[in-house]
Amino acid sequence: MRILVIEDDLHLADNLRAALEKEKYSVDLAHDGESGLFHLTEYPLDLAVIDLGLPKMNGIEVIKRARAQQAELPILILTARDRWQDKVEGLDAGADDYLTKPFHPEELIARCNALIRRSAGQANPEMIAGPIRINTRSQQVWLNNIEVSLTGYEYRVLEYLMVNPQKVISKSELTEHIYDQDFDLDSNVIEVFVLRLRKKIDPDGTLNPIETLRGRGYRLRSQW
Repeated sequence: MRILVIEDDLHLADNLRAALEKEKYSVDLAHDGESGLFHLTEYPLDLAVIDLGLPKMNGIEVIKRARAQQAELPILILTARDRWQDKVEGLDAGADDYLTKPFHPEELIARCNALIRRSAGQANPEMIAGPIRINTRSQQVWLNNIEVSLTGYEYRVLEYLMVNPQKVISKSELTEHIYDQDFDLDSNVIEVFVLRLRKKIDPDGTLNPIETLRGRGYRLRSQW
């Protein structure tokens, strides 16, 4: 999952990125409203964390313009504790939730997880596909109730497929959502991750949980 953090406090922005990357999110940073809006409307993202007091363009305006350009991703705003009007204005502009400063990183992570689950129609942190079960909060994976150990990137691939059931996901889309930097979209790195993932969640080769659609991408099976 790929998250954009728009925060002009460089120290806080770096701390947020570190906390989110620890939870296996890919993170992009922007430090002013103009560059933040560009990222929001030009890059594939799963969630945005936006501070309201930004230079060049305030957070409220960023949200309004992003929503006007059909940006449908969930948005979490960061507000000062004594500015309840900002919370109301931010929600009215199109934000989905707010967090007041100062806050604990654990609360930020929990709210991000909840917003991403909600946007995918998943209220519960656990998602199930046939004999495969994952918990997006603890990032654990089970096959027939036996825990499976995945690398960070293997987990990101599986989580993204499960959050988007029945959707055909191209290699380039997977690359954009699991990496926080530019990679060669024609490389076979995604194929390697999918191959390793298949071996771990389908060791006998009988389930075929991840379908390959030639020339189009991958899809998590809808029926088991």
